[in-house]
Amino acid sequence: MRPETKTETMPTSELAQIELLAAVDNLIHQLKHWGEQQTHWKTAQQCQAVIQQLLPRLGMLRVRLESPLVIATFGGTGTGKSSLVNALIGSYCTTSGRQRPTTTKPVLIAHPETDLDRLGLDLSQFHVEQKKLDQLQNIILIDCPDPDTSESNFEENNLTRLQHIIPLCDILLYTSTQQKYRSARVSEELIEAAIGRRLIFVQTHAGLDEDIREDWKQQLSQQFEVPEIYFVDSVKALEDQLADRTPDPEFAALQNILSAQLGKSERLQVRRANLLELMQNAIDHCAGKIENGLPAVHELEAFLKQQQVVLTGQMSQELRSELLVSRNLWERRLLSCVSDSWGSSPFSMMLRLYNGLGNLVASASLFRARNSAQVALIGALQGARWLGNRHQEQAADDRIKRIGSFGLDDNKLRESQLLIDGYTQAAGLTPPPGHQIGSLEYLQTEAAHVEEQFLNDAGTKIDSIITRLAHKNSGWFTRCVYETLFLALVVYALVRIGKNFFYDSFLDESNILAIDFYVTAGVIFLIWTGFLVMMFTRKLKRGLEQEINQLADHLAKTRLSHGLFPHLERECRQVYSQQHALERMRGEVHQLRSEIAGSRILGSWKVNEPTKHVGSQARQ
Repeated sequence: MRPETKTETMPTSELAQIELLAAVDNLIHQLKHWGEQQTHWKTAQQCQAVIQQLLPRLGMLRVRLESPLVIATFGGTGTGKSSLVNALIGSYCTTSGRQRPTTTKPVLIAHPETDLDRLGLDLSQFHVEQKKLDQLQNIILIDCPDPDTSESNFEENNLTRLQHIIPLCDILLYTSTQQKYRSARVSEELIEAAIGRRLIFVQTHAGLDEDIREDWKQQLSQQFEVPEIYFVDSVKALEDQLADRTPDPEFAALQNILSAQLGKSERLQVRRANLLELMQNAIDHCAGKIENGLPAVHELEAFLKQQQVVLTGQMSQELRSELLVSRNLWERRLLSCVSDSWGSSPFSMMLRLYNGLGNLVASASLFRARNSAQVALIGALQGARWLGNRHQEQAADDRIKRIGSFGLDDNKLRESQLLIDGYTQAAGLTPPPGHQIGSLEYLQTEAAHVEEQFLNDAGTKIDSIITRLAHKNSGWFTRCVYETLFLALVVYALVRIGKNFFYDSFLDESNILAIDFYVTAGVIFLIWTGFLVMMFTRKLKRGLEQEINQLADHLAKTRLSHGLFPHLERECRQVYSQQHALERMRGEVHQLRSEIAGSRILGSWKVNEPTKHVGSQARQ
């Protein structure tokens, strides 16, 4: 029997933790990439500066996931912060006082085995106390200065110290009293400090003040999640511990949270929640700034589209005029191509005769020449006519070449210059180094660049149009219709002549048709043939004119396919791309926060769920 091998499987909870950490790392990577994207939009640059300031803090939190939680006191002057710290430790570690701010240098209390260098704090700015207590194995306590001190000697120093300490804390132990809980200044400082940290609310001076927790909780609930507020007497609690008496149940519950409930599992949850809260606050802040700046970008984009429509229409009209000047030449080429495609038939012979009528008349005039001088004169006229046709063809080719280099005049560019400068400044777009978006020189350069984007030869397009129309108008159905109509008169005349010659005048020669009949028949034949040729060529002209109009529109759109302001159009697209990426990260961080269950013992800054704005919709 082979022994069974047992495979260890990772617990589901541990796997979920790893997946959550991977999602957080991916979000940090996305934020880093978003903050490094090159942009010339001032609003996005400001948001990128915020993200760049945030990334080091996120990295520090990520590294400190396994470190003890840093808990700092926070509250107004005389709210008993130092007394509370002493009571939680069970010994005198800091100097307490109710009448004036006694804590001017922060006091850091930690277990001797805790590696303080990993905290990222400048320990020279602290008075460090190390105590070998069980409740300090998972936490580090910091007794902070007062944020609302009115003494000029400490005001700037205390606020500066707080600004350096608070970002490195995980939990704020917020203390207040019956007299201080409505302090506007402390509340403002708390709102700034609470982002990215968990909160524990404590009303001190229980032996002196009334219980105002319900009113305080109602006030705090507008901006914070407040699961519990503790009402304690720190001085009495310390005396009870020093006398080996059981502390008050309210204080014992608070002490139990710090010493027992904030273990390794809660530590990870606190740090993850703090990290996600920092990311969410930064993303929400940036999303709000971008949302406020989008209307000006929308106006700029709408103006660019309007300019493109106007310029395309003007260019299309001028291209159409240039092409239609040589319409007669295109018509002759088309008729010749149709005759060749038609093949040998009676009606195609009439088309060739009509198309070469001028040459035929000139050639027939040679028969009237009676001497060499007249022949030379007729030859000179024919040569002049041939040179005139060649000149027309050359002029048509020159017009086609001009189409390839057709540009916008400076008057239109100056008008665009004035408008574009105002829109770009309102939108907050800055030109890249070496470019001045609103200058005439820049617009002329872009116009020249647009001209170089004329990829296809207009002459080739004309030839392809003529070939396509020739094949379209020489199909079997068209040939059958015109050949039938043309031959109907010819057959009728031949039948009439044959019947008269072979039957009517066979016995009586007086019934033979007179010459007037043949003259009349010839005139009718010419009129009928001319009518059919005119109808057919009119159809060709309508089709050719329609194709030329479409060609002019196509050429104008092709030449302006990238717009006259490609840099601004790219910037607008990048703005929307950055906004969509930020909205996507915003949704992801809110989703991750919702996956982390809210703590039943710790409060936090209240964050509203993201809402979709009109400006954030995907633009096609």
